[in-house]
Amino acid sequence: MQDITKYWKNYINGEWVDPEDGSRIEIENPATATPIAEVARAREADVDRAVEAARACFNSRELYNMRPTNRGALMFEIARHLTEMADDIALVECLDNGKAITGGKNEALAAARYFTYYGGLADKLEGRMIPLGADYVDYTIPSPFGVSAQIVPWNFPLQIAARSVACALATANTVVLKSPELSPLSTYFIAEACHRAGVPKGAVNILCGYGHDCGAYLVSHSDVDHIVFTGSLKTGQSILTAAAKRVLPCVMELGGKSAGVMFEDADIDQVINSTASGIFSNAGQVCSAQSRLIVPRQLHDQVIEKMVAKASTLSVGPGIDGHDITPVISANQASKIEAMCMSAAQSGAQAAIGGRKADGFDGHFIEPTVFANVTADMTIAQEEVFGPVLAVLAYDDVEEAIALANGTDYGLCAGVYTRDLAMAHWAADQLVAGQVFVNEWFAGGIETPFGGTKRSGYGREKGQEALLNYVQTKNVGIRISAGGGGRPGG
Repeated sequence: MQDITKYWKNYINGEWVDPEDGSRIEIENPATATPIAEVARAREADVDRAVEAARACFNSRELYNMRPTNRGALMFEIARHLTEMADDIALVECLDNGKAITGGKNEALAAARYFTYYGGLADKLEGRMIPLGADYVDYTIPSPFGVSAQIVPWNFPLQIAARSVACALATANTVVLKSPELSPLSTYFIAEACHRAGVPKGAVNILCGYGHDCGAYLVSHSDVDHIVFTGSLKTGQSILTAAAKRVLPCVMELGGKSAGVMFEDADIDQVINSTASGIFSNAGQVCSAQSRLIVPRQLHDQVIEKMVAKASTLSVGPGIDGHDITPVISANQASKIEAMCMSAAQSGAQAAIGGRKADGFDGHFIEPTVFANVTADMTIAQEEVFGPVLAVLAYDDVEEAIALANGTDYGLCAGVYTRDLAMAHWAADQLVAGQVFVNEWFAGGIETPFGGTKRSGYGREKGQEALLNYVQTKNVGIRISAGGGGRPGG
């Protein structure tokens, strides 16, 4: 079993290394608010080393020249090692992130699945031939960008890291990944799996550091070619500013304020159960959480009553004990969530249940919370809480329901609850979101593309579409016979 209390080093150029200045970051168990481990803290010099290693590996063309089917086989090996380490990963995810053991195990298996899924696609990314008539052959090549800088958040660090690293390796890019300083430990298992699988040195480098120095320096580094970021809108805007100066392509997933729209004919018990899963899973710390439920006005009170009854059945406590509502990641996050709940109450929303930090714990726990009588102008209906907090809004007609659902700056996910297939198609078409769930929040999987509209970002992770964000099209035009001056292009 993994010794979580050890000192965890950075992984650079195929080796576990100390930081240049020897500094460390203390990692806390959010369920107990006690230190559990230390990790090497990466700063600018460490980022330089990692980027240099990634550049050298990319320039060697070792990944690019490898037969794609062999690159895929290498990724299958990474998946095998992740699966073998799944029990260790589960414990680490529980203790440094707060998840239940079963949730941590699912994270490990999902991470492995990303590598098998994209490993299977490594030999299926193809160019095309473009007919130009006699004496010409013209074709396209999906070419890797080069060094991909990847920054992952603290809520699902392993799974989100896996989906980005897997896409990068499948397309022959190399990676420098910054893990989240609040819960970095599980990402190191990707490094370990790559090490055991024999991934070329420098192809995958994993660092832990703070955003203001390590992260900021990484995304502005002169030898980075591509950026993948999942996190807050504010941080994403800062990264995009840095990227704009160097005209770097980015994949940005910036959170949401996603709404499920319940129509009159919906199965109300299904709505309640699906909504509970959508907002209370992982203590609501999910970018695609169903943080709003939009219901017919005549059903508002009944929905509130049933949601309260459902929330009342959920146990609050450490993930290692198998509780339903596990801790939020930090004291600061718990205080922010509670402050937003108190502000909602002051604005006129009613906390039908919850709304405060949970009593009796040393760690960072928030009660499962349901707000009634929420209006669209309230902050609780507009801004991401990132906690187990549901806002219920009422509507009078279906056009108003769609307007409420679309009435935020975000557009990551949306949901529809109805037995009417025509209504489901109509609503899915009207909702402005990158992914729409019908009659089950989180319907889909690794195979289904995921990403935002509006301020929720752009680009797609997951599914076959994700690979297109990791390559650029190179066109090759060949005149077969000698002579001729060619044709002017754009």
